[in-house]
Amino acid sequence: MLASVTGPEEAETALLGGVDVIDLKDPARGALGAVEAATVAATAARLAGQRTLSAVAGDGPLAALLPVAEAMAGAGADIVKLGLAPGTDPAELKAFAPLAGRVRLVGVLFADLGPDLGLVAALAEAGFAGAMLDTARKGGGTLLEVWDLPAIAGFVAACRARDNFSCGLAGGLEPPDVPRLLVLEPALLGFRGALCRGGRAGPIDLEAVRLVRALIPREADEDAGRGVDWRVLAAHGYAPDPEGDPAVTDRVFVRDLVLPAFIGAYARERSAPQRVRFTVEVLVARSGRPTQDMRDIYSYDIISDGIRMLLAAGHVDLVETLAERIAALLLADARVVKACVRVEKLDLPAGVVGVAIERTRASMPEAGDLLWRAGSGGRSP
Repeated sequence: MLASVTGPEEAETALLGGVDVIDLKDPARGALGAVEAATVAATAARLAGQRTLSAVAGDGPLAALLPVAEAMAGAGADIVKLGLAPGTDPAELKAFAPLAGRVRLVGVLFADLGPDLGLVAALAEAGFAGAMLDTARKGGGTLLEVWDLPAIAGFVAACRARDNFSCGLAGGLEPPDVPRLLVLEPALLGFRGALCRGGRAGPIDLEAVRLVRALIPREADEDAGRGVDWRVLAAHGYAPDPEGDPAVTDRVFVRDLVLPAFIGAYARERSAPQRVRFTVEVLVARSGRPTQDMRDIYSYDIISDGIRMLLAAGHVDLVETLAERIAALLLADARVVKACVRVEKLDLPAGVVGVAIERTRASMPEAGDLLWRAGSGGRSP
Protein backbone atom coordinates (compact mmCIF):
# COMPACT_ATOMS: atom_id res chain seq x y z
CA MET A 1 0.00 0.00 0.00
CA LEU A 2 1.26 3.46 -0.97
CA ALA A 3 -0.17 6.55 0.71
CA SER A 4 0.53 10.05 -0.58
CA VAL A 5 1.24 12.55 2.20
CA THR A 6 2.18 16.21 2.38
CA GLY A 7 4.89 16.13 5.04
CA PRO A 8 6.16 14.69 8.34
CA GLU A 9 2.87 14.90 10.25
CA GLU A 10 0.81 13.02 7.66
CA ALA A 11 3.71 10.61 7.20
CA GLU A 12 3.47 9.73 10.88
CA THR A 13 -0.26 9.03 10.50
CA ALA A 14 0.47 6.79 7.51
CA LEU A 15 3.13 5.01 9.55
CA LEU A 16 0.65 4.35 12.38
CA GLY A 17 -1.84 3.03 9.80
CA GLY A 18 0.62 0.42 8.54
CA VAL A 19 1.32 1.88 5.09
CA ASP A 20 4.21 0.24 3.23
CA VAL A 21 5.34 3.16 1.03
CA ILE A 22 4.94 6.75 2.21
CA ASP A 23 4.85 9.07 -0.81
CA LEU A 24 5.45 12.82 -0.57
CA LYS A 25 3.52 15.17 -2.85
CA ASP A 26 1.75 18.54 -2.80
CA PRO A 27 -1.91 17.90 -3.86
CA ALA A 28 -2.46 21.63 -4.37
CA ARG A 29 0.06 21.57 -7.23
CA GLY A 30 -1.58 18.80 -9.25
CA ALA A 31 -1.47 15.04 -9.56
CA LEU A 32 2.31 14.95 -9.13
CA GLY A 33 2.98 18.26 -7.42
CA ALA A 34 6.43 18.18 -5.80
CA VAL A 35 7.17 19.22 -2.25
CA GLU A 36 10.36 21.07 -1.31
CA ALA A 37 13.52 19.04 -0.78
CA ALA A 38 13.55 20.29 2.83
CA THR A 39 10.18 18.57 3.37
CA VAL A 40 11.64 15.34 2.05
CA ALA A 41 14.58 15.63 4.44
CA ALA A 42 12.33 16.40 7.41
CA THR A 43 10.05 13.46 6.60
CA ALA A 44 13.01 11.11 6.18
CA ALA A 45 14.28 12.19 9.59
CA ARG A 46 10.84 11.63 11.17
CA LEU A 47 10.48 8.14 9.66
CA ALA A 48 14.07 7.16 10.48
CA GLY A 49 14.04 4.32 7.99
CA GLN A 50 10.89 2.65 9.34
CA ARG A 51 9.17 2.77 5.95
CA THR A 52 10.10 3.22 2.32
CA LEU A 53 9.96 6.93 1.49
CA SER A 54 8.90 8.05 -1.96
CA ALA A 55 8.78 11.59 -3.38
CA VAL A 56 7.39 12.94 -6.64
CA ALA A 57 9.55 15.19 -8.79
CA GLY A 58 6.70 16.55 -10.91
CA ASP A 59 5.37 15.96 -14.41
CA GLY A 60 6.94 18.66 -16.56
CA PRO A 61 9.65 18.36 -19.25
CA LEU A 62 12.08 15.60 -18.32
CA ALA A 63 15.12 17.84 -18.63
CA ALA A 64 13.65 20.09 -15.93
CA LEU A 65 12.76 17.14 -13.69
CA LEU A 66 16.28 15.67 -13.55
CA PRO A 67 17.71 18.20 -11.06
CA VAL A 68 14.54 17.97 -8.97
CA ALA A 69 14.82 14.19 -8.86
CA GLU A 70 18.47 14.46 -7.86
CA ALA A 71 17.52 16.84 -5.03
CA MET A 72 14.83 14.43 -3.80
CA ALA A 73 17.30 11.57 -3.78
CA GLY A 74 19.85 13.69 -1.95
CA ALA A 75 17.25 14.63 0.68
CA GLY A 76 16.64 10.99 1.59
CA ALA A 77 13.93 9.63 -0.73
CA ASP A 78 14.22 5.90 -1.43
CA ILE A 79 11.99 6.21 -4.52
CA VAL A 80 11.55 9.18 -6.87
CA LYS A 81 8.51 9.34 -9.18
CA LEU A 82 8.42 11.25 -12.45
CA GLY A 83 5.32 11.97 -14.52
CA LEU A 84 5.59 11.12 -18.22
CA ALA A 85 3.48 13.44 -20.35
CA PRO A 86 2.02 12.35 -23.71
CA GLY A 87 4.65 12.58 -26.41
CA THR A 88 7.57 11.89 -24.07
CA ASP A 89 10.66 11.03 -26.09
CA PRO A 90 12.00 7.67 -24.84
CA ALA A 91 15.54 8.81 -25.65
CA GLU A 92 15.28 11.49 -22.93
CA LEU A 93 14.99 8.78 -20.27
CA LYS A 94 18.60 7.75 -20.84
CA ALA A 95 19.72 10.89 -19.02
CA PHE A 96 18.31 9.40 -15.82
CA ALA A 97 20.41 6.22 -15.99
CA PRO A 98 23.18 7.51 -13.64
CA LEU A 99 20.59 8.58 -11.06
CA ALA A 100 18.84 5.21 -11.39
CA GLY A 101 22.00 3.64 -10.00
CA ARG A 102 21.58 5.60 -6.76
CA VAL A 103 17.82 5.69 -6.16
CA ARG A 104 14.79 3.75 -7.35
CA LEU A 105 13.10 5.70 -10.13
CA VAL A 106 9.47 5.16 -11.10
CA GLY A 107 7.86 6.55 -14.24
CA VAL A 108 4.20 7.54 -13.94
CA LEU A 109 1.91 7.21 -16.95
CA PHE A 110 -1.48 8.93 -16.95
CA ALA A 111 -4.40 6.77 -18.07
CA ASP A 112 -6.61 9.76 -18.88
CA LEU A 113 -4.00 11.37 -21.16
CA GLY A 114 -3.59 8.50 -23.63
CA PRO A 115 -0.30 6.99 -22.36
CA ASP A 116 2.18 5.22 -24.60
CA LEU A 117 2.73 1.74 -23.13
CA GLY A 118 5.88 1.51 -25.21
CA LEU A 119 7.46 3.75 -22.58
CA VAL A 120 7.46 0.79 -20.16
CA ALA A 121 10.26 -0.84 -22.17
CA ALA A 122 12.14 2.46 -22.38
CA LEU A 123 11.89 2.94 -18.61
CA ALA A 124 13.29 -0.53 -17.96
CA GLU A 125 16.15 0.04 -20.39
CA ALA A 126 17.03 3.31 -18.64
CA GLY A 127 17.31 1.50 -15.32
CA PHE A 128 14.01 2.61 -13.78
CA ALA A 129 12.73 0.34 -11.01
CA GLY A 130 9.11 0.39 -12.16
CA ALA A 131 6.12 2.23 -13.57
CA MET A 132 2.80 3.44 -12.20
CA LEU A 133 -0.50 4.06 -13.91
CA ASP A 134 -2.32 7.07 -12.45
CA THR A 135 -4.78 9.79 -13.48
CA ALA A 136 -3.77 13.37 -14.17
CA ARG A 137 -7.16 15.08 -13.82
CA LYS A 138 -8.21 14.50 -10.24
CA GLY A 139 -12.00 14.66 -10.07
CA GLY A 140 -12.27 13.76 -13.75
CA GLY A 141 -12.80 10.05 -13.17
CA THR A 142 -11.02 7.30 -11.27
CA LEU A 143 -8.58 4.88 -12.87
CA LEU A 144 -11.31 2.25 -13.29
CA GLU A 145 -13.60 4.86 -14.84
CA VAL A 146 -11.15 6.13 -17.46
CA TRP A 147 -9.65 2.70 -18.29
CA ASP A 148 -11.41 -0.66 -18.20
CA LEU A 149 -9.88 -3.61 -16.40
CA PRO A 150 -8.60 -5.40 -19.55
CA ALA A 151 -6.64 -2.26 -20.48
CA ILE A 152 -5.21 -1.97 -16.95
CA ALA A 153 -4.29 -5.66 -17.09
CA GLY A 154 -2.40 -4.95 -20.30
CA PHE A 155 -0.33 -2.29 -18.52
CA VAL A 156 0.42 -4.65 -15.63
CA ALA A 157 1.36 -7.42 -18.07
CA ALA A 158 3.73 -5.06 -19.91
CA CYS A 159 5.47 -4.33 -16.60
CA ARG A 160 5.59 -7.98 -15.55
CA ALA A 161 7.25 -8.87 -18.85
CA ARG A 162 10.34 -6.95 -17.66
CA ASP A 163 12.78 -8.50 -15.20
CA ASN A 164 12.98 -6.81 -11.79
CA PHE A 165 10.46 -4.17 -12.82
CA SER A 166 7.63 -3.26 -10.46
CA CYS A 167 4.14 -2.05 -11.27
CA GLY A 168 1.81 0.25 -9.33
CA LEU A 169 -1.76 1.45 -9.80
CA ALA A 170 -3.33 4.67 -8.49
CA GLY A 171 -5.85 7.29 -9.53
CA GLY A 172 -8.76 8.13 -7.22
CA LEU A 173 -8.90 4.57 -5.90
CA GLU A 174 -11.50 3.75 -3.22
CA PRO A 175 -11.96 0.69 -0.97
CA PRO A 176 -14.34 -1.14 -3.39
CA ASP A 177 -11.64 -0.90 -6.08
CA VAL A 178 -9.14 -2.94 -4.05
CA PRO A 179 -10.50 -6.48 -4.62
CA ARG A 180 -11.01 -5.69 -8.31
CA LEU A 181 -7.38 -4.68 -8.76
CA LEU A 182 -5.79 -7.26 -6.46
CA VAL A 183 -6.57 -9.98 -9.01
CA LEU A 184 -4.05 -8.29 -11.34
CA GLU A 185 -1.31 -8.61 -8.68
CA PRO A 186 0.33 -5.18 -8.99
CA ALA A 187 3.29 -4.50 -6.73
CA LEU A 188 1.41 -1.72 -4.99
CA LEU A 189 -1.81 0.27 -4.93
CA GLY A 190 -1.64 4.01 -4.28
CA PHE A 191 -4.15 6.21 -2.41
CA ARG A 192 -4.71 9.82 -1.42
CA GLY A 193 -8.32 11.02 -1.60
CA ALA A 194 -9.76 7.85 0.00
CA LEU A 195 -7.55 8.46 3.04
CA CYS A 196 -8.47 12.11 3.61
CA ARG A 197 -11.19 13.99 5.43
CA GLY A 198 -12.92 16.34 3.01
CA GLY A 199 -11.23 15.19 -0.19
CA ARG A 200 -7.62 14.82 -1.30
CA ALA A 201 -6.74 18.34 -0.15
CA GLY A 202 -7.81 17.56 3.42
CA PRO A 203 -5.72 15.89 6.13
CA ILE A 204 -5.18 12.15 6.19
CA ASP A 205 -7.46 10.27 8.60
CA LEU A 206 -5.98 7.37 10.56
CA GLU A 207 -9.11 5.21 10.50
CA ALA A 208 -9.46 5.64 6.73
CA VAL A 209 -5.84 4.56 6.33
CA ARG A 210 -6.42 1.50 8.49
CA LEU A 211 -9.52 0.48 6.51
CA VAL A 212 -7.67 0.50 3.19
CA ARG A 213 -4.62 -1.12 4.77
CA ALA A 214 -6.82 -3.96 6.02
CA LEU A 215 -8.04 -4.68 2.48
CA ILE A 216 -4.54 -5.24 1.12
CA PRO A 217 -2.80 -8.45 2.24
CA ARG A 218 0.67 -8.13 3.68
CA GLU A 219 3.28 -10.49 2.26
CA ALA A 220 4.60 -11.17 5.74
CA ASP A 221 1.16 -12.31 6.91
CA GLU A 222 0.75 -14.62 3.92
CA ASP A 223 4.15 -16.19 4.56
CA ALA A 224 3.77 -16.56 8.32
CA GLY A 225 0.29 -18.06 8.36
CA ARG A 226 -0.05 -17.20 12.06
CA GLY A 227 -2.34 -14.57 13.54
CA VAL A 228 -3.80 -13.87 10.11
CA ASP A 229 -7.07 -12.02 9.64
CA TRP A 230 -8.68 -14.30 7.05
CA ARG A 231 -11.02 -11.49 6.00
CA VAL A 232 -7.92 -9.67 4.74
CA LEU A 233 -6.47 -12.67 2.93
CA ALA A 234 -9.88 -13.43 1.42
CA ALA A 235 -9.46 -10.29 -0.66
CA HIS A 236 -6.48 -12.01 -2.28
CA GLY A 237 -8.08 -15.42 -2.76
CA TYR A 238 -7.29 -17.15 0.52
CA ALA A 239 -9.77 -18.97 2.77
CA PRO A 240 -9.34 -21.21 5.85
CA ASP A 241 -11.68 -23.84 4.36
CA PRO A 242 -11.37 -23.89 0.55
CA GLU A 243 -14.27 -26.30 0.04
CA GLY A 244 -16.60 -24.50 2.39
CA ASP A 245 -19.90 -25.77 3.73
CA PRO A 246 -22.90 -25.37 1.36
CA ALA A 247 -25.06 -24.73 4.41
CA VAL A 248 -23.14 -21.53 5.21
CA THR A 249 -22.56 -20.08 1.76
CA ASP A 250 -23.76 -16.84 0.22
CA ARG A 251 -25.02 -16.58 -3.35
CA VAL A 252 -23.42 -13.75 -5.28
CA PHE A 253 -24.78 -13.18 -8.76
CA VAL A 254 -24.68 -11.06 -11.88
CA ARG A 255 -27.81 -11.33 -14.03
CA ASP A 256 -28.53 -10.28 -17.60
CA LEU A 257 -25.14 -8.71 -18.30
CA VAL A 258 -25.14 -8.06 -22.06
CA LEU A 259 -21.78 -7.45 -23.74
CA PRO A 260 -20.46 -7.46 -27.31
CA ALA A 261 -18.40 -10.57 -28.00
CA PHE A 262 -16.53 -12.13 -30.88
CA ILE A 263 -17.94 -15.64 -30.63
CA GLY A 264 -19.10 -18.37 -32.97
CA ALA A 265 -17.78 -21.12 -35.23
CA TYR A 266 -19.05 -19.62 -38.51
CA ALA A 267 -16.76 -17.38 -40.58
CA ARG A 268 -19.39 -14.63 -40.60
CA GLU A 269 -19.24 -14.51 -36.79
CA ARG A 270 -15.58 -13.47 -36.88
CA SER A 271 -16.12 -10.21 -38.73
CA ALA A 272 -18.26 -8.42 -36.16
CA PRO A 273 -19.20 -8.77 -32.49
CA GLN A 274 -22.63 -9.97 -31.42
CA ARG A 275 -24.60 -9.45 -28.24
CA VAL A 276 -24.09 -12.12 -25.59
CA ARG A 277 -25.97 -12.27 -22.29
CA PHE A 278 -24.31 -13.61 -19.15
CA THR A 279 -25.96 -14.77 -15.96
CA VAL A 280 -23.52 -16.01 -13.32
CA GLU A 281 -24.05 -17.16 -9.76
CA VAL A 282 -21.37 -18.30 -7.34
CA LEU A 283 -21.66 -19.96 -3.94
CA VAL A 284 -19.17 -18.27 -1.62
CA ALA A 285 -18.00 -19.72 1.68
CA ARG A 286 -18.75 -17.33 4.53
CA SER A 287 -16.01 -16.17 6.88
CA GLY A 288 -18.12 -16.78 9.99
CA ARG A 289 -17.93 -13.10 10.93
CA PRO A 290 -20.68 -10.49 10.68
CA THR A 291 -20.49 -8.54 7.45
CA GLN A 292 -18.97 -5.16 8.23
CA ASP A 293 -16.99 -3.87 5.25
CA MET A 294 -15.30 -4.89 1.99
CA ARG A 295 -13.15 -7.46 3.80
CA ASP A 296 -16.20 -9.59 4.49
CA ILE A 297 -17.65 -9.90 1.00
CA TYR A 298 -16.97 -11.39 -2.42
CA SER A 299 -17.50 -8.49 -4.80
CA TYR A 300 -19.83 -9.03 -7.75
CA ASP A 301 -17.48 -6.71 -9.68
CA ILE A 302 -14.99 -9.60 -9.76
CA ILE A 303 -17.50 -11.60 -11.82
CA SER A 304 -18.26 -8.89 -14.37
CA ASP A 305 -14.62 -7.78 -14.56
CA GLY A 306 -13.51 -11.35 -15.22
CA ILE A 307 -16.01 -11.79 -18.04
CA ARG A 308 -14.87 -8.56 -19.70
CA MET A 309 -11.22 -9.60 -19.48
CA LEU A 310 -11.90 -13.01 -21.02
CA LEU A 311 -13.82 -11.37 -23.87
CA ALA A 312 -10.92 -8.98 -24.44
CA ALA A 313 -8.60 -11.95 -25.05
CA GLY A 314 -10.11 -12.49 -28.51
CA HIS A 315 -12.48 -14.67 -30.54
CA VAL A 316 -14.00 -17.80 -29.00
CA ASP A 317 -15.60 -20.41 -31.24
CA LEU A 318 -18.02 -21.98 -28.76
CA VAL A 319 -20.27 -20.68 -26.01
CA GLU A 320 -19.41 -23.87 -24.12
CA THR A 321 -15.72 -22.91 -24.17
CA LEU A 322 -16.45 -19.42 -22.89
CA ALA A 323 -18.69 -20.76 -20.11
CA GLU A 324 -15.96 -23.18 -19.01
CA ARG A 325 -13.38 -20.38 -18.92
CA ILE A 326 -15.64 -18.17 -16.82
CA ALA A 327 -16.28 -20.98 -14.35
CA ALA A 328 -12.57 -21.82 -14.12
CA LEU A 329 -11.68 -18.19 -13.54
CA LEU A 330 -14.18 -17.82 -10.69
CA LEU A 331 -13.27 -21.13 -9.07
CA ALA A 332 -9.61 -20.11 -8.95
CA ASP A 333 -10.67 -18.01 -5.93
CA ALA A 334 -10.56 -20.25 -2.86
CA ARG A 335 -13.72 -18.69 -1.44
CA VAL A 336 -15.88 -19.90 -4.34
CA VAL A 337 -17.43 -23.31 -3.73
CA LYS A 338 -19.53 -23.56 -6.90
CA ALA A 339 -20.08 -21.55 -10.08
CA CYS A 340 -23.19 -21.58 -12.26
CA VAL A 341 -22.70 -19.92 -15.64
CA ARG A 342 -25.23 -19.22 -18.39
CA VAL A 343 -24.05 -17.81 -21.75
CA GLU A 344 -26.65 -16.83 -24.38
CA LYS A 345 -26.22 -15.52 -27.92
CA LEU A 346 -28.97 -12.99 -28.65
CA ASP A 347 -28.53 -12.08 -32.32
CA LEU A 348 -29.24 -15.33 -34.16
CA PRO A 349 -32.34 -15.88 -36.36
CA ALA A 350 -33.09 -19.03 -34.37
CA GLY A 351 -33.77 -16.95 -31.28
CA VAL A 352 -31.82 -17.04 -28.04
CA VAL A 353 -29.38 -19.96 -27.86
CA GLY A 354 -26.69 -20.84 -25.39
CA VAL A 355 -25.50 -23.10 -22.61
CA ALA A 356 -25.73 -23.29 -18.82
CA ILE A 357 -23.13 -25.14 -16.75
CA GLU A 358 -22.44 -25.81 -13.08
CA ARG A 359 -18.92 -26.49 -11.84
CA THR A 360 -17.11 -26.99 -8.54
CA ARG A 361 -13.42 -26.46 -7.90
CA ALA A 362 -12.77 -30.19 -7.82
CA SER A 363 -14.17 -30.54 -11.34
CA MET A 364 -12.02 -27.81 -12.91
CA PRO A 365 -8.37 -27.78 -14.05
CA GLU A 366 -5.92 -25.26 -12.62
CA ALA A 367 -6.96 -21.82 -13.82
CA GLY A 368 -4.76 -19.42 -11.89
CA ASP A 369 -3.27 -17.76 -14.98
CA LEU A 370 -6.51 -17.17 -16.89
CA LEU A 371 -6.58 -13.50 -15.96
CA TRP A 372 -3.02 -13.06 -17.15
CA ARG A 373 -3.72 -14.77 -20.46
CA ALA A 374 -6.71 -12.48 -20.90
CA GLY A 375 -4.84 -9.33 -19.95
CA SER A 376 -1.90 -10.09 -22.25
CA GLY A 377 -3.95 -10.95 -25.32
CA GLY A 378 -3.81 -14.68 -24.68
CA ARG A 379 -0.11 -14.83 -23.75
CA SER A 380 1.27 -15.44 -20.29
CA PRO A 381 3.91 -12.75 -19.61
